[in-house]
Amino acid sequence: MKLNELAPKPGSKKKRLHVGRGIGSGKGKTAGRGVKGQKARTGVSGVRGFEGGQTPLYRRLPKLGFSNEAFRTNLVEINLGQLQDAIDAKKIDAKKLIDEDALIASGILSRKRDGVKLLGNGELKTKVDLKITKASKSAQAAVEKAGGKIEFIVREVAPVKRPVRNKAQ
Repeated sequence: MKLNELAPKPGSKKKRLHVGRGIGSGKGKTAGRGVKGQKARTGVSGVRGFEGGQTPLYRRLPKLGFSNEAFRTNLVEINLGQLQDAIDAKKIDAKKLIDEDALIASGILSRKRDGVKLLGNGELKTKVDLKITKASKSAQAAVEKAGGKIEFIVREVAPVKRPVRNKAQ
């Protein structure tokens, strides 16, 4: 075999269709797009939601609902089992008060976001004193059963300021 005899496998290379090269090519003039204007241009594959000038469905239907997403608290969860594993591995000193910053410093949590919530999955054998944002009822019961206590952090949320209406009107 010589270099000049090298060729791709038959059928593996397909010749690209040249569009817009005259009426005889079969794909001349509009090049298969069939329309003028916006839809003939590149980057437009039919305008989303456009119904030929008729009021689109998303404008015919009424606005419904309310989203409380802007006001939600984004908490990081930790289970009792994870806490016990950290105490067993001596990452946390159970004799001291365990707060959110101590959990981050020990490497159990990467960040605290709006706070930390303790969940009741797993088993706690050690007496611990915790200072966290929230805890589930089962987690609270397990901590108290082990002889520990939970102190909750109260987050102050600034009130929403509404514009004052002029009473003289």
